[in-house]
Amino acid sequence: MSGQNTNRTSALVLISGGQDSATCLFWAKKHFDDVYACSFFYNQKHAHETDMAAKICETLNVPHKLIDLSFIKDIVISDLLSGGSDNYGQHSIYRNVPSSFVPYRNMFFLTAAAGWAGSLGVRDLVIGVCEVDYSGYADCRDVFIKSCEQTLNLATDDPENAIRIHTPLMNKTKAEEFAMADDMGCLDFILQNTLTCYNGDTTMNDYGMGCGKCPSCKLRRDGYHEFMKSKHKNA
Repeated sequence: MSGQNTNRTSALVLISGGQDSATCLFWAKKHFDDVYACSFFYNQKHAHETDMAAKICETLNVPHKLIDLSFIKDIVISDLLSGGSDNYGQHSIYRNVPSSFVPYRNMFFLTAAAGWAGSLGVRDLVIGVCEVDYSGYADCRDVFIKSCEQTLNLATDDPENAIRIHTPLMNKTKAEEFAMADDMGCLDFILQNTLTCYNGDTTMNDYGMGCGKCPSCKLRRDGYHEFMKSKHKNA
């Protein structure tokens, strides 16, 4: 689950069009012979991220499926959803997380991804969650991922075909994630072709596209600058 290699040959990557999931896609291509990817439309306000995810997969020759989870908007509250306010405040229900938090999102995502993976005969899922730089999102923690993996396997009760969830970024800071991309030779691709901004701003900066103001942009910007400082120091 920590991102170690496996003797199984295919994987399904959950890709959003952002830095984390795209980095995981490159990781998966390095560790598995056959890689698939899926994205989700859930009425997120920057829904064009799904177009970016499709473009990334097309460029890298990875089969891609867009899964419609648009019902999420009708049952949960989040400023990341269409019609929501700016993503700078506190969540109106869950007081310990920002207003961009989408309750149960990763549970929905992993359940849907596991369903398609089963149809493909794939039992390894890859997701770009992290509990170091995670903005307080509870469903990005290792304890949640381990629990979700166990629950998904209990749902099918098939030990010989058990699902494994890989989290290559779980213990990495954003700076370490940029370094990882650099080591894999995909840093320029990540900078030029991924959108992590909560507001969907495609303005190009040195750290990549984004508004530079939302929490996600600040995290990505600060991580990139820390990575570059370390890289130049060690050059």
